[in-house]
Amino acid sequence: MEIYPYITRLTSEPLVVIASLLRMRLEPKVEKPKQPQFIAQFKEGFAYTFGFAPIKAVILLLALISLMGMPYTVLMPVFAKEILHGGAHTFGFMMGATGFGALSGALYLATRKNVVGLERLIPMASALFGSGLIAFSFSRNLSLSLFLLVFTGLGMMMQMASSNSIIQTIVDDDKRGRVMSFYTMALMGTAPFGSLLAGSLAQWIGAPNTLIIGGVSCILGAIAFTHNLPKLKTQIHPIYIQQGILKSPIDVIEE
Repeated sequence: MEIYPYITRLTSEPLVVIASLLRMRLEPKVEKPKQPQFIAQFKEGFAYTFGFAPIKAVILLLALISLMGMPYTVLMPVFAKEILHGGAHTFGFMMGATGFGALSGALYLATRKNVVGLERLIPMASALFGSGLIAFSFSRNLSLSLFLLVFTGLGMMMQMASSNSIIQTIVDDDKRGRVMSFYTMALMGTAPFGSLLAGSLAQWIGAPNTLIIGGVSCILGAIAFTHNLPKLKTQIHPIYIQQGILKSPIDVIEE
């Protein structure tokens, strides 16, 4: 078997490719300054996010929940050891109960046909989350505490997931990335400050009273959201109709 033709082919093919590349004539690409464009896009995204009432209301409520309610997790070891007089296994059961409630909320939302009605579910879930925190703060029994934490995790997950679904549905496609950046900032950016605040308050007034303040804040946020809900619906439902989720203004599916 002669190998010379194969050697010739292996050496000639790269030369042809290189020659083709050298013959290519491309116009030089002019790099545009990115900083002014970034600033302009940021301003546009900020104005859109906080200028459109439904998105603004959802993100502000989410930021309040994340700041005042979500830091309850950093106080769980205190409740496990000092309030319920348990240990690591007690803490594990408590977090497991919260996770079970969150999983239940996620499964419920997965069974829904569309996002219609989630605008009502958001304040309901926020109020459930806040009520669960308040009730849990008074509990001194492990079984009761685990029962209450299930509903706390349920409300927490339904509030966050419903907020995400609503925003993803009603936001303009060309601004989705910027709006979701504000969503992420409201969800995760405020949590460290909330943990710092919760830890400071717990040293001053105790962990149970800290949870009561957080729960009341969540309920007040839910009340404010509910108060503005009729106005928000008038802006959300036309988008649903435009996307084919609703057929007419009166075709609102009661979930």
